[in-house]
Amino acid sequence: MLGLLESFFVDFGYTAVFLVLVLCGFGVPIPEDITLVAGGVISGLGYANVHTMFVVGMLGVLVGDGIMFMLGRVYGEKILRFKPVARLMPPKRYAQVQQKFDQYGNRVLFVARFLPGLRSPIFLTAGMSGKVSFWQWLLMDGMAALISVPIWVYLGGYGAENKDWLMQQVHRFQHGLFFVLGVGLAVIVWFWWRKRQSLVARKHALLEKRRNRKLARQQKKAQKAEKKQQAQHISSS
Repeated sequence: MLGLLESFFVDFGYTAVFLVLVLCGFGVPIPEDITLVAGGVISGLGYANVHTMFVVGMLGVLVGDGIMFMLGRVYGEKILRFKPVARLMPPKRYAQVQQKFDQYGNRVLFVARFLPGLRSPIFLTAGMSGKVSFWQWLLMDGMAALISVPIWVYLGGYGAENKDWLMQQVHRFQHGLFFVLGVGLAVIVWFWWRKRQSLVARKHALLEKRRNRKLARQQKKAQKAEKKQQAQHISSS
């Protein structure tokens, strides 16, 4: 795949890199990381400028992801009737993505950049939900892209002359990113659990306080009734 993309990019330059990255955003089965590495490789071989390639890479991934988000935002759940989208996001996957949003909120948008199989469905669902503004989406996806895009582009540029070494580093970085992502998810889950436990404890404390107040009112009412009854008994005697 790297060699094929490299040859294509040498012939058509920045435009080809941009268009392939946009297609990656649509869920086309082309590895985005390898695409960015290939862009870096042709820069390292002198066919392009590596800094310009970084900018093109950022634009390509954000435009591709942004189109998916806006499709969901504009058409809502009606877009699920469109056959290519229905294949990309069957009901089971849609339910899984919605569950992730319920659990982790907008943080899912940041993590989505590192999940090739779920990135497009997550951005589409974010748009469909109506709960995420375009600027919120852009902030989260842009921050994640600022991590992944320069890694792959500059790595490709640095290792352009030694493809075997380059692919070893690509696999190493992929594993490293997944490890960091796993740790990050574990931290998010831990904080979410702590927050949930705190809310549950606060809810129980509030309920207990209400019960105590209710019990105190009942006791006070009972005491008043008892005093009234005693007063009536004394007056009658």
